[in-house]
Amino acid sequence: MKKVYNSAAEALEGVLFDGMLIAAGGFGLCGIPELLIAGIRDAGTKDLTVASNNAGVDGFGLGVLLESHQVKKMMSSYVGENAEFMRQYLSGELELEFNPQGTLAERMRAGGAGIPGFYTQTGVGTVIAEGKEEKEFDGKRYILERGIIADLSIVKAWKADTSGNLIYRKTARNFNPPAATCGKICIAEVEEIVPVGQLDGDHIHTPGIYVHRIIQGDHEKRIEQRTTRAA
Repeated sequence: MKKVYNSAAEALEGVLFDGMLIAAGGFGLCGIPELLIAGIRDAGTKDLTVASNNAGVDGFGLGVLLESHQVKKMMSSYVGENAEFMRQYLSGELELEFNPQGTLAERMRAGGAGIPGFYTQTGVGTVIAEGKEEKEFDGKRYILERGIIADLSIVKAWKADTSGNLIYRKTARNFNPPAATCGKICIAEVEEIVPVGQLDGDHIHTPGIYVHRIIQGDHEKRIEQRTTRAA
């Protein structure tokens, strides 16, 4: 089975459709699948629901899909770095489903593990719990959260082999592992692809069984918040 593709456009061909649910890895601008995001923008796929910790920044990351008005709904935890996100949400152009950060990560992990739902204390007694089933365990209240099964997962890894086994580097191992497993199709972009057998099996974070397509490319490693001080 061919897994290595020459470009984002080629890897996304035949996968995208209007109204789909996409799970995207990354945290801020760290470990984001920027090439695949650009490929989705160029494809013009619209009415997207995107499950991601945040929505990038203005003009970069998932922010480019907001600027092109291709996103209908975001399922996110932190959205404070994107002015266009705020504008669209406050004007009613964009739907938003807020998730506590750990809950969102677990919803992705659960979906990838075939778990349709789980109970958590996080959000009990808040607006997060509105409309959700509640249950008591050992004298404590919990709410039911549904696992996320996406039509497509897009992730960014450091290194892959041709079989799709992935290794993430440092902080890029954030939402990428759970996002990778919860998609019906997973496409990964990586900095380096090596032959099968060159990766230490003990260092693999996402097994290739979850990964359907891979692309290799150069990535722009931006700093989201640059902080400096006088020498």
